[in-house]
Amino acid sequence: MSKSTPATLALTRAGLTFTLHAYDYDPSAERIGLQAAEALGEPPSRVLKTLMTRVDGRPVCVVLASDREVAMKKLAAAAGGKSAEMMAPAEAERMTGYRIGGVSPFGQKRKVPTVLDRAALEHAQVYVNGGQRGLQARLDPAQMRDALEAIVAEISA
Repeated sequence: MSKSTPATLALTRAGLTFTLHAYDYDPSAERIGLQAAEALGEPPSRVLKTLMTRVDGRPVCVVLASDREVAMKKLAAAAGGKSAEMMAPAEAERMTGYRIGGVSPFGQKRKVPTVLDRAALEHAQVYVNGGQRGLQARLDPAQMRDALEAIVAEISA
């Protein structure tokens, strides 16, 4: 497994302190984020998933705990829109340059607005995808928020 991905390069360029953690990715897992949390031996609230959505047709990256679901109305309001929907997996892969299961909020092909669930900031350290399946980066969520210029809001259902 390569430890150099567009995500790790973006984290390094941003000057963030992070550590990489590899785990055995299970492509048949029903919920990828929960499988990552279990494999890492971490509570799901600390292992964040990255979802690609559309708010009023515009792409928006969403980062929240792997055991939570996005409340689409809350997401739309946080991003300044009226409606939100999940992006189709193939479109998310084309837009980010990552494969599903390896989508990171860092190092995407095109910078899009990011919404970070407020609950992530309750932890000293969280995990986000490191840019490939089976690779997580552990970092300070406040540093992540600042580097991504993320909108922070309560967006979980």
